[in-house]
Amino acid sequence: MTPSPVFIVQAQLDAYNTKDIDALLRTYAPDAEQFTLHGDCIARGHEQLRARFLVRFDEPDLHARLLSRVVVGNVVTDSEIITRNFPEGLGTIEMLCIYEVVDGYIQRASFSTGEKRIFTSVGVI
Repeated sequence: MTPSPVFIVQAQLDAYNTKDIDALLRTYAPDAEQFTLHGDCIARGHEQLRARFLVRFDEPDLHARLLSRVVVGNVVTDSEIITRNFPEGLGTIEMLCIYEVVDGYIQRASFSTGEKRIFTSVGVI
């Protein structure tokens, strides 16, 4: 039986948060594509996905916190807050992640980036 789209996307999120590149790539189809929302292709296939994720995984504080999830058929939309190590310092960024799951794999993913917040010694800017 093919795993549900929710199962696949949750496995992807779990692998992202544990920085397990092999487990993460197992959730993506070999010819999967990532896009900016309504825009450019930012990665195509496992080789480009691996390179893109490994850059992120170098960030010691990287973590995605799921705020909400909506599922319509084979499309899963996650709203997340990502903790990142930006050049300006530690902070968070809002992300909208839309995953299309086909035959048990993420085939296409689109991302919209929201507000970036940098932590300071007195709070968030």
